Amino acid sequence: MNAAVGTVIAVLLSLVSAAGYALAAVAQSRLAASSPVRDGGGALRALLTHGQWWSAVGLNAAGALAHVAALHYGPLTLVQPLGALTLVAALPLGAYHARRRVTRTEWRGALWTLGGLVGLVAVTGPAAPGEALSLRESLVVAAATALLVATLASGRPHGHEGGAGGRGRNGLGHATASGIASGVASALTQTLTAALARELPGGAPAWWQTALLALLISGFATGGLLLSQAAYRGGLAAPLAVVNLSNPAAAAVIGVALLGETFRAGAWGWLVAAAASLVAARGVVLLTKDGPTAEPTPAAPTAEPTPTGPTARSAPAVSGPTLTHPTATGPALTTPAATGPGAVDRILSRQTTPDLPPSQAEPLPAPVAG
Repeated sequence: MNAAVGTVIAVLLSLVSAAGYALAAVAQSRLAASSPVRDGGGALRALLTHGQWWSAVGLNAAGALAHVAALHYGPLTLVQPLGALTLVAALPLGAYHARRRVTRTEWRGALWTLGGLVGLVAVTGPAAPGEALSLRESLVVAAATALLVATLASGRPHGHEGGAGGRGRNGLGHATASGIASGVASALTQTLTAALARELPGGAPAWWQTALLALLISGFATGGLLLSQAAYRGGLAAPLAVVNLSNPAAAAVIGVALLGETFRAGAWGWLVAAAASLVAARGVVLLTKDGPTAEPTPAAPTAEPTPTGPTARSAPAVSGPTLTHPTATGPALTTPAATGPGAVDRILSRQTTPDLPPSQAEPLPAPVAG
């Protein structure tokens, strides 16, 4: 196979990979918008029993396989920038499912983010092939990453106090943690590949060490997927952009710090990476500012407090007054005989003295004869 055919196949597979990741992100975003907000084991059980979640998992797996196949036919410098098209594909797909149009601000934010991401990928590749992490370095990276991911994912808006802004900031934290976890999983995968080929620095590992690496990779990959699901509660575009930025950034930090890799073009590469980071950050800000936010849940109506004190006594009653205690000089108005036809005659025919025992009641004066 000549180089031209390999390049065409690599481009096509990269586009398939970007489409798979975009469809998976849209599916996760729709699932996050339609599902009640839960935490802990209840949220995990709800995901595992939802068919849309498993479709998102399958689409992510298909995108990853297409990306690996594209790297087999084309160079990293070609495949990695094309992977940034995930964001551009996800915007119209998400807007279509939400029955709305992509705004101009969202397109601008996507283009800024895409430009910054391409700039980062263009200079973060190794100038020379790097070595794999040793087993000790892998464990140190895994421990540090777990601590960092836990810190980023710990922020949580309480109730409705956080509002849409709180949910958005929390979503970007989860998105950053998701990208870092996925990037570290990729670096550990390279270490596992070297271990299986018995080319790991420090000698061939024991079987339990290889199994530990596989367990760490599974944990970080699964954690990255679950964290991205939590990130999409605050929208689609901005969390997806942050995931796509933090993933290669984490891999670049590991490569530069531990594998002896460096930015291309030397000092100019560092300047380009810094400028690209600012450009991408500008794009994320635009996507966060103009992205759709969830409608605030109206507060439950509360009963008005019953007024007390002088104000309550002076306020007019809604209905006519009802006397619940008999008075000393008149009949009780709450008796059935005090209302209805003939009430006045019955009242006038009754004695006007208070009800007293027979021994204390005074006899009426005898009529005086004329």
